[in-house]
Amino acid sequence: MKPTDVLLAITFPLLWGFGFAAAKYGVGHFPPIFLTACRFGLSALVLVWFVRPPWHLLRRIFLISILSASISYALIYTGLQGIDVSTAALLTQIEVVSAAITAAVFLKERLSWRSIAGMTVSFIGLIFIFGEPKVQSNLLPVFMVLAGGLSWATGQVLVRTLGQVGGFTLLAWMAVMAAPQLFVSSFILESGQIQAVMTADWLSWATILYLGLIMNGVGYAIWYHLLGRHPVNKVMPYVLLVPVASVAMGVGLMGETMTWLVAIGGVIVVAGVAVMTVDWSAFRARATKSRA
Repeated sequence: MKPTDVLLAITFPLLWGFGFAAAKYGVGHFPPIFLTACRFGLSALVLVWFVRPPWHLLRRIFLISILSASISYALIYTGLQGIDVSTAALLTQIEVVSAAITAAVFLKERLSWRSIAGMTVSFIGLIFIFGEPKVQSNLLPVFMVLAGGLSWATGQVLVRTLGQVGGFTLLAWMAVMAAPQLFVSSFILESGQIQAVMTADWLSWATILYLGLIMNGVGYAIWYHLLGRHPVNKVMPYVLLVPVASVAMGVGLMGETMTWLVAIGGVIVVAGVAVMTVDWSAFRARATKSRA
């Protein structure tokens, strides 16, 4: 990667990590699917005027919008109501494992022994997290976050089949397609949307602005830009910074308590993801070169 791409790759996980804390505050006031709809609706309203529709790709983008926006974030934000930001952020690291499995099934990508070992380590970490009594008493939100991560990962594998679309183009048209799906789903499955809008304070509106403009408009644009320019295994390691930022926000700003079981499980999950995604041969080559 060029230095500018490395800087971008460090920036987007920090934006996403803070986005978990913002979403946690948002679902405390807005119904979660409605919050997701507002997020993508705002992104669509701001971005769609600046990019042309990629007509030949709209069908695939529509499918991606269902998987990586509507289903994924509706599940994650609903689950976020019942668990801590730090726990949710650690659980979503399983997205990397899900992406590898999905790519193997649908794109026929070969799973290396390193990938299989990393998956095994990550699942061991999940066992530790599931051993936490606070998690055991709230399993439904946990499974919703995991299911949302699986849906997101499946959509990201499909993004690789689009080629060079452009981050803003993909995000804008995915948001245009996702917002109506989410608003309809919200008014079918949820209640209290009008009351939430009427009683929202400035911080609640700031949450929607952050999720729609910064996390979506900037964070995802960077992500799709990098994903279009570099192989997945070059970009994915930077996702490891997301739980670091999220845990820091959850514990430092929101007063959450990190238990030993969740902390140990989270470290093991992230270690497993690192085994899968980091190009260790490059590090060995650099170390050999420096010794020489």
